[in-house]
Amino acid sequence: MMTRSPYAADLARIPVRTHRTEVLGTETGWWEYGDLADANAPVLVFVHGFRGDHHGLEPVVANLPGFRIVSPDLPGFGESAPLAGRPHDIDGYVAWLTAFLHAVGITGRYTLLGHSFGSIVTSAAVAAGLRPDRLILVNPIGAPALEGPRGLMTRLAVFYYWASAKLPARAGFALLKNRAIVRVMSITMAKTRDPELRRFIHDQHDRYFSAFADRDTLLEAFRASVSHDVGEYVAGIPVPTLLIAADRDDITPIEAERALARRFPDARLAEIDGVGHLIHYEKPAPAAEHIRGFASMESPGTEAAR
Repeated sequence: MMTRSPYAADLARIPVRTHRTEVLGTETGWWEYGDLADANAPVLVFVHGFRGDHHGLEPVVANLPGFRIVSPDLPGFGESAPLAGRPHDIDGYVAWLTAFLHAVGITGRYTLLGHSFGSIVTSAAVAAGLRPDRLILVNPIGAPALEGPRGLMTRLAVFYYWASAKLPARAGFALLKNRAIVRVMSITMAKTRDPELRRFIHDQHDRYFSAFADRDTLLEAFRASVSHDVGEYVAGIPVPTLLIAADRDDITPIEAERALARRFPDARLAEIDGVGHLIHYEKPAPAAEHIRGFASMESPGTEAAR
């Protein structure tokens, strides 16, 4: 039985449409939230994290009435087919994101948001020439995954994916979808003590964390996720940027996020207390408040990151 979302009532008030669009020769599933009759609604484009899909960012959507939000599934995840004839590396995802925006007609003013692995993809895309008005990075991957105090966790994940690749296809696929391993990951990342919210988070991971197309796609995307970080691209990002970081993030420590923010030409940092890498599930309302204020600014001035 599906666990009811604590954000269901707010999300139900926001109109949603489902689309399928061919991008670079393959089908992309994407969702559009908000009132299309409002031509003045600010546009937000969401890019989700590794192994997730658009569902993960819906609690944030629920807290952003008045916006037009475009939220695709990354190639090879959710309801989007894998990339055709190209690897699922950062260059491949950047090419897809650029082509996707063109295919769905987003050529005017918009704000681009990436969560976790999506923070790498969006940062790389802007550094490569994509020009949103603003860039928002939620739980950004702000340091090399194999370095620092969380490096051991990443190495364990590397071993897990390596073992999945070495096993025969059927056994490797089963290991990647193993519900016990997914649950351990979910328990590790969730920081809330609210039992209802924890049940919802675990249910979301059970339902969507294994919604990937095939083993090869997942392994390519994993290698991309641990081989890059946002810091590689900061010098080439000319647009105003907001980093929304958590003080208990197990992926990138808050000290590394503070250092990352100072490296951008124009960035500010919003810190959310008492949460880890699941801001989008545990504290979507505070995140949405920061997003709303930043995306709605009349003219993006420069403000030094703290």
